[in-house]
Amino acid sequence: MTSGSVLVGPDVALPAGTVGAPTTAMIAGIDGWIGADPLRRLVARFGGTWPAGDLADTLGFLDEFSARHWDFRGGRERPDAREPDLDAGTVELVRAAAAALGLVRPVAPVRSAYAHLVVLGGLAHACLRRVAYAAHLLRRGLRVTGEVAVLGSFRPLSDLEHRTLAAAGVPGCETEVDALDAAVRLAFGVTAPAQEDGVDAGHVHHSWSSRTYLPAALPPVRVLAAPSSEPQRRRAHTADTQRFWAGHVRLAPGDAVLLVTAPIYVPFQHCDALRTLAVPYRCGIDTVGVDPTLADLARLPEPTLSPGRYLQEIRSAIRSMRALHTVLTAG
Repeated sequence: MTSGSVLVGPDVALPAGTVGAPTTAMIAGIDGWIGADPLRRLVARFGGTWPAGDLADTLGFLDEFSARHWDFRGGRERPDAREPDLDAGTVELVRAAAAALGLVRPVAPVRSAYAHLVVLGGLAHACLRRVAYAAHLLRRGLRVTGEVAVLGSFRPLSDLEHRTLAAAGVPGCETEVDALDAAVRLAFGVTAPAQEDGVDAGHVHHSWSSRTYLPAALPPVRVLAAPSSEPQRRRAHTADTQRFWAGHVRLAPGDAVLLVTAPIYVPFQHCDALRTLAVPYRCGIDTVGVDPTLADLARLPEPTLSPGRYLQEIRSAIRSMRALHTVLTAG
């Protein structure tokens, strides 16, 4: 299966997401990514000394180290993160490490058919691009025997996101799931859902919604907004949306699932999906990033990815791998 362009894979492999991958293989994959030379060089550049302990110790060290040196969000949403002032040599090293660790170059799906295709939500521009890429894959021959699931939350859009959508000809959206819904209508040529369900609990952290569209000659497309698993603290995050969808679709052992996101988020969202889907449901996970070179995506906005953004998402990958390792080694 190809997406119409030559795609180069990352130098450092992610933990295995193949159906039936044993726990030992996933742990070995975490160890290989975490211990790779590009990450070691990055830690050294920021003054760190690599620990001598086991994988759990190393993950704990990297979590703490990246919190001190690479967390530019401070609990804020990604667009509000500050950009660090880095010298030219460090910038070059960050970009090289990001490429080697799988945060830069898109890769094509490894299979020609999947049980389900899952599109992960995000900022407004990402909603448009990821849904459009999913439609592109299906129209180029990717087979999906179950459904296309487009996952988001009721996160309010920022002023910048409103402007982004208006510039792309998609006005009238108030939340992330509104943007995803509009993207589905645009990319799949549908106008109204065949099925709707949901609960308005009076607060967006508790509420959920589901809309299923039936595009011609393509699998059903479900747009799902999930509730938060910690509604007193935060909105729904990626893991919440994945778990909520898995319960709705009745994900089965042996199902092969393809996740679509942006290349910069592939490592962390792949490992989140291993933890929330592959381990409990015994399904397979492949994760791909949108290919920005495709002609039918050229009209959609794409942000400039800075060194600070790459460092932030390397930290996200570290934290996701630590959480996955904890689950794999529990008990």
